Amino acid sequence: MRTNFAPAQLADPHLADAEKALRACVHCGICTATCPTYVLLGDERDGPRGRIVMMQNMLESDAAPSPEVVQHLDRCLSCLGCRTACPSGVDYPRLIDTARAHIETHYARPSGERLLRWLIATVLTRPALARAMLVAAKFAAPLSFLLPGRLRGIAKSGARMKIGHATGLRVESAPGAKRIALMPGCVQKALKPQIDEAVARLLARRGFALLPLDGAGCCGSLVHHLGREDDAKAWAKRAIEAFEHGGDCDAVLITATGCSSHLKDLANLFAGDSDWQPRAARFAAKVKDFSELVSSHGAENPQSLRVAWHAPCSLQHGLRITGANETLLTAAGFEVLAIPEGHLCCGSAGSYSILQPELAGQLRGRKLANIAAVKPDVIATANVGCLEHLAGPDAPPVVHVAELLDWAEGGPKPTPLHHIAGK
Repeated sequence: MRTNFAPAQLADPHLADAEKALRACVHCGICTATCPTYVLLGDERDGPRGRIVMMQNMLESDAAPSPEVVQHLDRCLSCLGCRTACPSGVDYPRLIDTARAHIETHYARPSGERLLRWLIATVLTRPALARAMLVAAKFAAPLSFLLPGRLRGIAKSGARMKIGHATGLRVESAPGAKRIALMPGCVQKALKPQIDEAVARLLARRGFALLPLDGAGCCGSLVHHLGREDDAKAWAKRAIEAFEHGGDCDAVLITATGCSSHLKDLANLFAGDSDWQPRAARFAAKVKDFSELVSSHGAENPQSLRVAWHAPCSLQHGLRITGANETLLTAAGFEVLAIPEGHLCCGSAGSYSILQPELAGQLRGRKLANIAAVKPDVIATANVGCLEHLAGPDAPPVVHVAELLDWAEGGPKPTPLHHIAGK
């Protein structure tokens, strides 16, 4: 594509990266078949090619976008299936991230939308507040019909969610053990602390010491995808400083792929910042996904379960890791089933299921229909957002891959599988 940015605009490193991505696009349209919203809606404006044109016009003009443009850009899941499919190597994340930051600073959203986005950025990033919100949702559920639109749906969903209760991480302190710094995260810590506990046991069996990264919190991906760059940088700085003060470690781990994908790209968040960009790069170089640390291990308690493996978009299109988790599950004795249309997003996408509930619900229904076609006993995934979004009375049990592997190696049975025979 030809672009028409002013030299002063290209002095901004984020706009410069966006301009490179725009110039790489040849408008071939191969990406459209991999875009969940285009597959659902069939509207060019809800596919990558149409969005790229809208983003170029918006960024070049440096003006406030129209409500129509915001609507179609808001519908993007950031699943990055388009990046995987693109033969020209268009770096779509650079475009959509820059566009969202532009919208955040140039567009006046309706007051209800601003409130909802503030709640996501303030509550979901803090486990204590997230737990309090879930408790409040359970008490308010009978009166949820009084709430407007999406807040009603949030209250109903929150009332169904179970608050997690941590039993404590096992910290391996054997001499010479490799040190893995664990990012505490946010939503997962409130809802599913047992995931990190399973990971701690898995890593301990492999000679790793899993140590909390004291002082860190949310990775910042939730606010980053809302276009709230200052908030994203604040969370990132907190994590980087905790890493720098925590002493030497062999790797930094966060057990949700959406978070690890964001953290591995952290240097880009600080593009042009001579102080924080190199510090972010050093931190990002240490970040590992769960599947990069855990090797195959003998199964003490093999289970002949049919496992539908749901690969989060952040894993297959963000981190670009494929096959690793399937290999681990197979080695542990599970029968791993490939899901039809496995490249399409389930609709979770961070806060997308809150902000775009109708589209997220359609994508969830499509995903569950494809899962039902392979007749699994359980669904395994590697991202808490996908796990919570897919779970429900109309779905098979959904668990994190670490919980299944830990169970196969002698750990406790995952709670959603207590109805299944076996130890």
